[in-house]
Amino acid sequence: MKRIYICLLAGWMFCAQTAFAAEPCVTAQGAALLDAETGRLLWGKNEEEPLEMASTTKIMTAILVLEKGNPNDVVTVSKHAARQPDVQMGLKEGEQWYEQDLLTAMMLKSYNDAAVALAEQISGSVEAFCQEMTEKAKAIGAKDTVFGSPNGLDSHLTKDQHHSTAYDMGLIAGYALQNPTFRQIVATPSETFTDVSGKISHTAVNTDRFLQMYSGALGVKTGYTNKAGNCFVGAATQDEVTLVSVVLGCGWGEAGKQAKWTDTKALMDYGFDTYEKQTVAKAGTILDRAAVSRSPVSEVDVGLASDYQAVLSEEEAEQIQITAKIPAVLEAPLQKGTVVGQAEIRLGDSVLGDVELLTMADAPTYTLVQQYHRLLEVWCDWAVFL
Repeated sequence: MKRIYICLLAGWMFCAQTAFAAEPCVTAQGAALLDAETGRLLWGKNEEEPLEMASTTKIMTAILVLEKGNPNDVVTVSKHAARQPDVQMGLKEGEQWYEQDLLTAMMLKSYNDAAVALAEQISGSVEAFCQEMTEKAKAIGAKDTVFGSPNGLDSHLTKDQHHSTAYDMGLIAGYALQNPTFRQIVATPSETFTDVSGKISHTAVNTDRFLQMYSGALGVKTGYTNKAGNCFVGAATQDEVTLVSVVLGCGWGEAGKQAKWTDTKALMDYGFDTYEKQTVAKAGTILDRAAVSRSPVSEVDVGLASDYQAVLSEEEAEQIQITAKIPAVLEAPLQKGTVVGQAEIRLGDSVLGDVELLTMADAPTYTLVQQYHRLLEVWCDWAVFL
């Protein structure tokens, strides 16, 4: 196995110089800033500490509804769902609503009764739905997340029964944002819809102030309970970079309400001032020469099949390493453009991704005449030796 480590040339980077931004100062008990596309942690404060997450829980509720449900399915409201405490949509037992409308209402206005109605619709019970939420979080990559509620109400739950971390919630949000319907819902200013009968009308207005206060904001989800304090998971896109910010436990009262926005803005400002999408590997760049057997071409250049871009700080860009992983010897015939290995893109101990490696030229097998001459040469060498 051949390996080659290449420090990127300055010409591979963006010409613009990025000023180093000051570290963000946040009041949240736990905070995280992630690259939405890869889930890479860019900055954190107690990002792995288990904390209550209030109604940001509903991000995972939405994921399961979108992936397992049908937007046109009819949801019949149960007595249990109708009895959920504020914030309520005001659902009544026996009412029937379309699944998509309840999902939109839940994400825009954080209705607790809508969340329970959806959980029961998807999994048959709140308990079964919460188990699926926990399993899905683990599948996404969350390391310390347990759901005991589909709406984030936690007064009847211990922290062991319902908690997450700032980093895990960032991963979950980044995953959710890959779904176009989710992105559309969380960015919707308001929505008016009716029940199945058409007799009951309801308007849900998005309570996410982040959409109006930050350039490129995508929204996502606010949250508050007496245990969790004020929480917010946000996302924004600028210059082809999408960041996810998480602030959990920002405090209580009016100060806590304001802190979640102040903290979020500080994280986003730091992220967009410090990081940019950079081309760290260019298609066609030759990384190595590989030996070839059964061919008159003894070696062939091996190069990158495509560009590779990553969200990096200026300092990180200078530390990128590319490792070429190819067999010690390639066997002919080989056509130009044949995939023969992978180039691993690394930043320190972390693997950011990989790019296919291709042959940059043909390497045909020996013709019959060439094989005859080779055998003759070998025979002659053997005869001289004798």
